[in-house]
Amino acid sequence: MSKDDLLDNYAGVFEVSRRLNIHPESVRRLIRQGKLPAIKFGNKWLVEKAMLEQYASRYDPRPGNKATLL
Repeated sequence: MSKDDLLDNYAGVFEVSRRLNIHPESVRRLIRQGKLPAIKFGNKWLVEKAMLEQYASRYDPRPGNKATLL
């Protein structure tokens, strides 16, 4: 299994921002706050695509609305 095969299961900050329809810095903020699970690979944050879809199904980007995974 190559590195590319492993990375196919993960989305970078810009891909996550497009999926959630928010700014990339907002994605980084969600990650820092622990609201969006991610791993740091080198100097990049990666979010598992399955987790992203689960999070996106409950996420509302309007201020004051809280997203949760559970």
